[in-house]
Amino acid sequence: MIKALRGMKDIIEDKRFLKIFDTAREIAQNYGYEYIETPILEETALFKRSVGESSDIVNKEMYQFIDKGGNDVCLRPEGTAGVVRSFIEHKFDRQQTPKRFWYFGPMFRYERPQKGRLREFHQFGIESFGEASVYEDINVIAMAADIFDALGIDYILKINSLGCPTCMPKYRDKLVEFLNEHKNNLCEDCQRRISQNPIRTLDCKVESCQAILKDAPKITDNLCENCQSDFEKLKKGLENLGIEYEVDKNLVRGLDYYTKTTFEFVSNEIGAQSAIAGGGRYDRLVEFLGGKPTPGVGFAIGVERILDLVKAEDKRSGIYMGAMIEEAIPFIQKKAKELRNQEKVFVETKPKSLKAHLKAADKGNFKKAMIVGEDELKKGEFFEKEL
Repeated sequence: MIKALRGMKDIIEDKRFLKIFDTAREIAQNYGYEYIETPILEETALFKRSVGESSDIVNKEMYQFIDKGGNDVCLRPEGTAGVVRSFIEHKFDRQQTPKRFWYFGPMFRYERPQKGRLREFHQFGIESFGEASVYEDINVIAMAADIFDALGIDYILKINSLGCPTCMPKYRDKLVEFLNEHKNNLCEDCQRRISQNPIRTLDCKVESCQAILKDAPKITDNLCENCQSDFEKLKKGLENLGIEYEVDKNLVRGLDYYTKTTFEFVSNEIGAQSAIAGGGRYDRLVEFLGGKPTPGVGFAIGVERILDLVKAEDKRSGIYMGAMIEEAIPFIQKKAKELRNQEKVFVETKPKSLKAHLKAADKGNFKKAMIVGEDELKKGEFFEKEL
């Protein structure tokens, strides 16, 4: 028997999955965002240039291969790069007007499967282009908070600033100096990151590295005047909306394209403060991928990460229609077509006894059964029962 690949999972009748999709979609649209769907398969170069060749995603986790045309391609490991590629390809970067998109779909990373973390997983994400103001960052964070509030998920919001091209280089030099002093005691990955991307060491999960890095210089203590001002506005803006937060000076996110605001939503209900969403500002990414300089900010929610935190209502809904004789089937099909303008209607096309139909309607969680037998067909009516 052929089974699904390790880390890949069928989604069958999971009302929680649909609830997450419907809730996130509705809130994004209420914020003025438009739907975008990008290809699952993209050129590998797109992610090497955006996510970063030093990242674990590119180095260890991408499903990468050469197709029959000799193209180096991969299954998308995250959503932002593809949306930015589309933004540039369709020349939105030249219009100089803000564009805001939401997306929902599968991503792929070859990593060790565990609870809430699969090799094929789904993300809901949003990307906002063309607004450089920190108040747009606040709007984006507020949208994520609204989604979690609507889903009934408790969270902790962590925020930080990664600075800008003015203050980041000076901070990077300080951090590299600190890391080199402790290099021999750092893990192999962190030793490699010192030369490739030292900021990423702050995100290391190895306990021995965490103990060392708690004394590392912090970017929030080295921000330029402009970045410091924006970070203060961010905090005050969140307070104004009643959104609680924690400043996490080691929060850097795992991708190369972030600058200034970075944030993460974590939950204590799925492990030790596990991330359920994350995002931030990426003002240089559009230009980096060949477009005109365009500010951007966004986030992504890991759907499988929050599935167990979502309670889907199991209330009865819809109408079950059934025939006790074959001659009645066209009659119920015609009636069902009329009623479907108002609500969900299921038609059982196999004749059954009244008892069997009522049992099936109850098992299907329908709120009402409408059954037609020989007598009902002659009168042009239904036997109806509320369930």
